[in-house]
Amino acid sequence: MAHHILIPTDGSPLAHRAVEQGLSLAHELGARVTILTVVEPFRIFSLDPQQVALTQDEYEQAARDQAGGYLKEASSRAQAMGVSCDATQVEHDHPYAAIIDTALARGCDMIAMSSHGRGGLSAVILGSVTLKVLTHSKLPVIVFR
Repeated sequence: MAHHILIPTDGSPLAHRAVEQGLSLAHELGARVTILTVVEPFRIFSLDPQQVALTQDEYEQAARDQAGGYLKEASSRAQAMGVSCDATQVEHDHPYAAIIDTALARGCDMIAMSSHGRGGLSAVILGSVTLKVLTHSKLPVIVFR
């Protein structure tokens, strides 16, 4: 089965549960994991309230710090479960593409992710990241609800 699983997270409660389930799966399979978070670049015109309220430098620092917190928490949980874990964050305009690209670049043979993460108007306009990963990935994708 899987030897190296990519687990993307956006820090949402559902993504947190998917990290837990993905780590449990990796533990059962004896697989290692890469935890990924994708930071979207600052845009002058944005629907993201954080981008509107902050300067570019403030946004970029806050986004890096927030992503680092998600990765630290997931890595600590992996360590507690005895799962070999690497954590990384990337900046990309399209989170689904970053997930697929990272999985391929890191030699992952499976992606495990939540059915959806952050929602609201941006999810309606942009569509589901999970759906796009399912549509475009050539790797198996397990989706946790």
